[in-house]
Amino acid sequence: MRHASAAARAVAVAGLLFGSAMTACTDSAPEVAPADPTYGLGHAPAPAALAAIDIDVDPTGRGLPVGSGSVTSGAVVYAAQCASCHGTRGEGIAPSPALVGRTPDVGYDFSKGERAPRTIGNYWPYATTVFDYVRRAMPLSSPGSLTANETYGVVAWLLHQNGIIDSTAVMDAKSLPAVAMPARRIFVPDDRTGGPAFR
Repeated sequence: MRHASAAARAVAVAGLLFGSAMTACTDSAPEVAPADPTYGLGHAPAPAALAAIDIDVDPTGRGLPVGSGSVTSGAVVYAAQCASCHGTRGEGIAPSPALVGRTPDVGYDFSKGERAPRTIGNYWPYATTVFDYVRRAMPLSSPGSLTANETYGVVAWLLHQNGIIDSTAVMDAKSLPAVAMPARRIFVPDDRTGGPAFR
């Protein structure tokens, strides 16, 4: 009986001590402020800063800037900014790809035969997105450094080299979306929905 009473007393004392410690910890814990949903990082960009990076151009030509460029002006810019990687005629210098070449003249159906070079003439479905890519990513040593006029000119030269536009053509926000690319017909909408029928 004495043994049971001593054990009961030990349990009671431990409970009191443990309970007191828990109460002390709970009572002394600092109050936590609500979480900051932004984590205190970043800031809202100024409209001018946002406009400087919001330069995407879609297949319809939405986003094309003011300006223009001819095949002749583009030849000068291409020679100075692009030829060292892509060759003087757009033939490509490894590891940089060829930009010029049509196999055959009506565009190449990559789904039905050997793999021809994926040049602008063979594989690019929209002239407007050629502009978008050149403007953002080229030249490799200083991407985004070409002006709108220089970019229009380079694109005009590349389209002419691929036999898509005439040597007198001038590219701008109106004429570039109207260019019919040879490979456009080989691209189809991806209407797959997934599930068992997805392949």
